[in-house]
Amino acid sequence: MATNGYEGGLKTIEELTTNAEQIQDELFKKNVPIVTYEDLKPYIDRIANGETSDILLGEPVTGSGTSGGQPKLMPVTAEFANKWELFRGLYESSVIKHFGDINQVGKRLELMFARPEIETASGLKAASVSTSIYNECNFRTILPKLYTSPIETIFCPDPNQGLYCQLLLGLIQRDEVITVGSIFASTVLRGIKFLENHWQELCYDIKTGRLSDWITDSGCRNAASLVMKPNPEQADLIENICNCKSWEGIIRKLWPKARYICCICTGIMRQYTIELEFYCRGLPLVSDLYACSEAICGINLEPLCKPCDVSYTFLPNMAYFEFLPVENDHDESIEMKRNDEDTELVDLVNVKAGQCYELVVSTCAGKSSSFEFVGAVTETNRISANLSTKSRDLLSKQENSSQEKERKSSENEEEN
Repeated sequence: MATNGYEGGLKTIEELTTNAEQIQDELFKKNVPIVTYEDLKPYIDRIANGETSDILLGEPVTGSGTSGGQPKLMPVTAEFANKWELFRGLYESSVIKHFGDINQVGKRLELMFARPEIETASGLKAASVSTSIYNECNFRTILPKLYTSPIETIFCPDPNQGLYCQLLLGLIQRDEVITVGSIFASTVLRGIKFLENHWQELCYDIKTGRLSDWITDSGCRNAASLVMKPNPEQADLIENICNCKSWEGIIRKLWPKARYICCICTGIMRQYTIELEFYCRGLPLVSDLYACSEAICGINLEPLCKPCDVSYTFLPNMAYFEFLPVENDHDESIEMKRNDEDTELVDLVNVKAGQCYELVVSTCAGKSSSFEFVGAVTETNRISANLSTKSRDLLSKQENSSQEKERKSSENEEEN
């Protein structure tokens, strides 16, 4: 080899190794297209109908979730469950820092509702992400110790019967309840409204130790019978609290040891916070996480902040996050921009404070696909170096129509 060629080869190697991160990122973006659910749906349908998952994914599919507020099939692999466990451990660290180890001092009254699984033609189970979590062995193992709601009330096919029993058992164990909550703020508010309409009946059941006749689900009745016994004193105390003129601060009165209310309060859920703050006066509303069916995205590391000031620290090991700059949360979506040659995605570490972005997620199991996250628009609020990840805190500003659909879907999920 000529001297010039030899030196040129070494120079090329040096450039490749010196700029390895930049080159790999460029290759990834060049070869992995930006796509939406509709682009992937034909492949997902083929997997659901029996074809092997390697036409789309690098790992076997274990089930399916939903996305975008609609009953869309989203392939799920074992990696998702592993990342959820990792995420939960990181989140617990933040909780312990601000509230202590609540697992050691009490139980959670969390309103939870599972939807029936659907079996696809290939035999794969399709279910919502929350239902999949409730079905996990780890969750079922810790449930009796950490939660007031038995598994039978979570999987009750009648959401009203399930809600009634969860509230009833939460009231019976009121002295053990350390947090109150649900996934969404709307669900917590719905639970309080339900309690307003049924507190007298609930008190009667606690007083007599017998479950109302209209609760016909055998699972709920059997689970409740293991906890219920006549308790007139407790019933009278709850009745006096509920019979007051104003229900301001009612959550703290009914569950005096509760330290906070845990539910998502950002995006479209922000509209429920004013009314919810009335009922939980004196207790902080904690909007704990930012997630979607495609990936778990971030943690609120300042849980004591007001709902209007919530920001989430994205965790770069959960998925590959990219951001499409838009003018505001009503700007055109990826579906309109993705064929534009000038479209440039911004990496997580390069987002700018004050800029609005549309979030794009590449899942860890995907072989050759990036997923758009339901047209969600986020605004960077402030730069953060939390967890030494050079992550950015993203303030959710999801007031668009796609988020309205997601809210309606979440309510339907709880009712169905």
